[in-house]
Amino acid sequence: MKRTIPGLSKAVEREEEVPGGEYLVEVVRAQYRWQKQKPFYSLAFRVLQPEQFVGAQIVGRLYSTVKAIWKLSWFLSDFGYDIDLLDRDELDEKALTGLRGVLRVSYTNTLNGHRLLNLEAFAPADRWTELSRQMAASPLDREVAW
Repeated sequence: MKRTIPGLSKAVEREEEVPGGEYLVEVVRAQYRWQKQKPFYSLAFRVLQPEQFVGAQIVGRLYSTVKAIWKLSWFLSDFGYDIDLLDRDELDEKALTGLRGVLRVSYTNTLNGHRLLNLEAFAPADRWTELSRQMAASPLDREVAW
């Protein structure tokens, strides 16, 4: 016997992702994850702008290895992390919650079919208006804004 169950095929599809691009975001969660080869911070962001993605969540990683520490530092400074803590080389996960900034994300497809999120670039939140205007004016030339 065959039955039709509406929505069954969509139940196994991936959650709707925000597309690659630029977003004004707020940090909602930060957790340190230790791995022998590549320790990292798992970061969850809530989208504040653009309007069609408000409330969506972006979850990504920033590695804290010697080679990748520059990117973590870039994120912290652009998102307004406490300068005193940064000067002492201290990272307080609780102090990350609520920080706002501009985030550029992209996706990479792997050979085994997985889709990985990349946290590509960061900017201070007060640059959102300027960056969003530049993106609207020239959507193909995104490097100009950063």
